Amino acid sequence: MNDLQNFDLVLFGATGDLVTRKLLPALYNAFTHNTINKDARIFAIGRRDFSKEDYCKFALTKAIEAKESIQKDNWDKFCNLINYLKIDANTPDDFSKLQEILNQDITNIYYLSTYPSLFKPICQNLANVKLNHRNSRIVLEKPLGHNLSTSNDINDFIAKFFQEEQIYRIDHYLGKESVQNLMAIRFGNTLFEALWRRQWISSIQITIAESLGVGSRGDFYDKTGALRDMLQNHLLQLLCIVAMEPPFSLEPDTVRNEKLKVLQSLKPLTEETVINNVIRGQYKAGTIEGKEVKGYTEEENIPLNSKTETYVALKAEIQNWRWAGVPFYLRTGKRLQDQLAEIVIQFKDIPCKIFPFNANNFANRLIIKLQPDETVQLYFLAKQPGDTNDLKPVYLDLDFHKMFTTRRTEGYERLLLDVIRGKLTLFVRRDEQEAAWKWVEPILNTWDKLNFAPKLYTAGTWGPAAASALLARDNDSWHEELM
Repeated sequence: MNDLQNFDLVLFGATGDLVTRKLLPALYNAFTHNTINKDARIFAIGRRDFSKEDYCKFALTKAIEAKESIQKDNWDKFCNLINYLKIDANTPDDFSKLQEILNQDITNIYYLSTYPSLFKPICQNLANVKLNHRNSRIVLEKPLGHNLSTSNDINDFIAKFFQEEQIYRIDHYLGKESVQNLMAIRFGNTLFEALWRRQWISSIQITIAESLGVGSRGDFYDKTGALRDMLQNHLLQLLCIVAMEPPFSLEPDTVRNEKLKVLQSLKPLTEETVINNVIRGQYKAGTIEGKEVKGYTEEENIPLNSKTETYVALKAEIQNWRWAGVPFYLRTGKRLQDQLAEIVIQFKDIPCKIFPFNANNFANRLIIKLQPDETVQLYFLAKQPGDTNDLKPVYLDLDFHKMFTTRRTEGYERLLLDVIRGKLTLFVRRDEQEAAWKWVEPILNTWDKLNFAPKLYTAGTWGPAAASALLARDNDSWHEELM
């Protein structure tokens, strides 16, 4: 499809899991569905010795291990786009190879799928050979830094060589169809807008739960933890979309301005509120789907005395006219009972009950499931058949997979296409990132100051008991506790 925009894409860290299990399969899907230019070129950059053919075989094996559905014939055609280059990010002379081979008259995209410690040398070395030209774009993976100061340090350095409109800070959750549907539900319909405020909503829960452990990522994860890996980015971005004011258009800065206002309106955390409203957890050995699994400190490359959190739950508040007084409960964790991402909007109870109903308050609840199934369920009470006035919770269910038969674009595929097209709406702007780090930094500081040990929870459960107690103080419960 030569009417599509042509580009050269450079993937740094090409032998890592993100490139082989996520990015290349996403590009493969775009290629097979004719949404990228067939004349485009992909340059896989790594330090290992690979021929083009051997690298493609290696990447195919990794993609299949990730349960990607790939047809060998189509993969071979896709691999015509791929070239492998052995380049050390810390060796400036190696970048002359890129300078010689890239077509600087078309869009050049540099995807930094590496440790953040390599972001600065890569950008410096690209600039040394003048590859930071006006047709270039750079994609930065999370976590961008370890705290506010290191994040600012990286951003300041990159800003020496690339303009803000050339920088794509990626959060793959923003590329999910279900997250974009959340915006459509809010801003494409009048049904909920009148109710989407403190007068009618009592609380909001946002959960990203994983049943998997740290696996082979132990060395990386132990330096990062759940707060930096998930809460500072994914969860806060979902919070922004749930709580933001309606933008007047979908232009990048219009949407991102509204998200920034949410982050700036978050009630600042103090040492006291961190102690009372933030739960830090770590999984111990347990059972998931009938199989025994190790505890965190028994995993590969994890120190026995590690205090790194694999679970975080907290209560947040937004200080503005729409949301003042409404608690937002955020949580994420590994080795939990189920693999899911969902947003639960709890509407306030009726002011006067005239029907008998003694069950937990499972009604008046909107549940937006982001994964594994993408659905929207609205729970309410209805009268049971018969000669009594007994009520029962029922729900309306919108299943996007049943409603739409067209192919669903996965998060990384959508975002890669947006980078190619130069669309910044679904990417994080620098001031958003700074505001997120500023808000979570008191948590990190308090944990360090008090040498805060995580509360242990058994793998296969929903986390520490303290997380349930956090909501119980407000006479509330996590969604699954009412089922």
